[in-house]
Amino acid sequence: MPGRERRTGGGRRLEHPPAEEIRVETVMHALADPVRLRIVRELARGHDDMACIAFELPVSKSTSTHHFRVLREAGVIRQYYEGTSRMSCLRREDLGARMPGLLEAVLRAAHIAEGDAAASGSAEAGPDGAAAEASPSGPVS
Repeated sequence: MPGRERRTGGGRRLEHPPAEEIRVETVMHALADPVRLRIVRELARGHDDMACIAFELPVSKSTSTHHFRVLREAGVIRQYYEGTSRMSCLRREDLGARMPGLLEAVLRAAHIAEGDAAASGSAEAGPDGAAAEASPSGPVS
């Protein structure tokens, strides 16, 4: 959605950076935290939009709110209200246009680091639903 704001129910507005203002260093900072990376991984698993309360995070509600705000202000997620729920979704298109392949690379690295990826090189699904291809050199140690 163009502009900094998305119209929300009840007149509530949430600030989002326009796609052209998303910066790689801000995105990388946001994705460096394990809790925020967990949020992004859950959203990437095929969930279009998820309510903040649907995430089972190992932090307090106020800390969870902080993590969602960092992701939103970095341009990684878009949030909007649906009734009383704050919904979140990945900004795959915006991130892909500004930093092609970055989100998929981070998700794949997170899989490998946690031992989720099989030796065959499976990865998170990309924006088109297809899994990212494995590196020709094989899995990273």
